[in-house]
Amino acid sequence: MAVSPGDAEHLAEPVAAEFAAAERTVIEQLRDLLTPGLSRPGWARARTAASGLLRRALLRIVPGLRARTGQAATLAVQRAALLGDRAARGELAQHELPPGPNDLDITPTQRLTRALAEDFEPVYARILRQPQDVYRDVIARASEGVLEGQITRVRAAQRALDDFADRGITGFVDSRGRSWELAAYVAMAVRTTCGRAAVQAHVDRLAAAGQQFVYVSAPGGSCPLCEPWEGKVLAISGPPGPRDVKVQHAAAGGRVTVHVAGSLMEARAAGFQHANCRHSVSLFLPGVTTVPTAPPDAPSYESSQEQRRLERQIRRWKRREAAALDDTARTAARSRIRDHQASLRILTRESGWPRKPAREQIDYAH
Repeated sequence: MAVSPGDAEHLAEPVAAEFAAAERTVIEQLRDLLTPGLSRPGWARARTAASGLLRRALLRIVPGLRARTGQAATLAVQRAALLGDRAARGELAQHELPPGPNDLDITPTQRLTRALAEDFEPVYARILRQPQDVYRDVIARASEGVLEGQITRVRAAQRALDDFADRGITGFVDSRGRSWELAAYVAMAVRTTCGRAAVQAHVDRLAAAGQQFVYVSAPGGSCPLCEPWEGKVLAISGPPGPRDVKVQHAAAGGRVTVHVAGSLMEARAAGFQHANCRHSVSLFLPGVTTVPTAPPDAPSYESSQEQRRLERQIRRWKRREAAALDDTARTAARSRIRDHQASLRILTRESGWPRKPAREQIDYAH
């Protein structure tokens, strides 16, 4: 069976959903604490005095979140590794090849689990700090708008809350220097880790069984990072760079020359099998396996990115709906949600990409 990072994506969903739900709870806490007396004099003073309520609410959210997500993340990575190992065993059994030793080194899985737990710690800290900064900012911006006579306090407060709902809890920077909001960062981290665990366990099992090569699937519609490796044969280990390898393989009935595009490690270092990658790797048997080619009518990469953009917009306006201080803002948000959903229906019908309703939910972390 082929294995791609996407095969383990469903294992990451419960962890990512916990953080997305926590972020939604924070938005609703801010909304509920800022709403009382919004149109009355003395609102800013009263809300400032009530800021301790927000801190206590956040202190209640984080410990439970840490316990739930820590356990769920460990289980997700372990299941991902098991998924990869089973897939490799299935491939080997299909060709009547021995699976190798029963017990493989679990150190890579443990290392991935520890790294993921370390990635989460700054997230918990931001959940405690940033909403308090936003709370003070909303009060200040609403008060300034009223003093300047430009807009009502309700509208000023709504604008400030909308800004927060749009960007979410932010401040996470990855190794490439990209800034992420909370839900996206956690989802990326968990999906990437589970994907790596599945793929690593898969190739570890193949290597333990004495196999040397895998080939990359060719679904088409590939991103620029993965396109160079699509439909290519990769060495499970060894030096980088393309080369011809002569191997003796019983199933091939003699000596066979294999053109290798590079090593799997080299391809990964170049961006192959990144988060959200759909490419899988499968056992390659010289003289037996036929490497696939991309179908000519595959949906385009650009249409997949447009689908992602529309999904982000739907989630954005659903967060705004959750942050709405009155029916006017709530109705406006629902109208924008329907508009983007209509555009998404047209896109998926024309492009051929399947629609994924889970990605349109506010508790889905993309």
